[in-house]
Amino acid sequence: MIRGRTVIGRLESPTTLPVGFGGDQPHVSERMLQRGDRILCFADGLIEEHQPGGEEFGEVQLIEWTSQILQDHTAVRAVVRRLFHTLRRERGGMTSDDSTIFLIERRGGKADHLATLT
Repeated sequence: MIRGRTVIGRLESPTTLPVGFGGDQPHVSERMLQRGDRILCFADGLIEEHQPGGEEFGEVQLIEWTSQILQDHTAVRAVVRRLFHTLRRERGGMTSDDSTIFLIERRGGKADHLATLT
């Protein structure tokens, strides 16, 4: 979770297999977001990828890079682009797993109109 230009924490939630593959019902975690808060979501392949030399990138490294990038970039698109390019560069342009990443920002206002079915 990101507030302002700072990574303020990790959203903890138990993991399971997808329901269709025999996993348990997902556990729902709730967190109140303030206007401007962001949630960085990523696939496990992103942090389990190995750096040249064999060590996994890991979540700590991802948080450190994100924190550094936030000092220079604030726009959602710029943060994600810069983070993705940093990860690709660190992997030597290669990947052996998925590298999905997206950033969600709470902007405020009502979204009731998005739930309207026609």
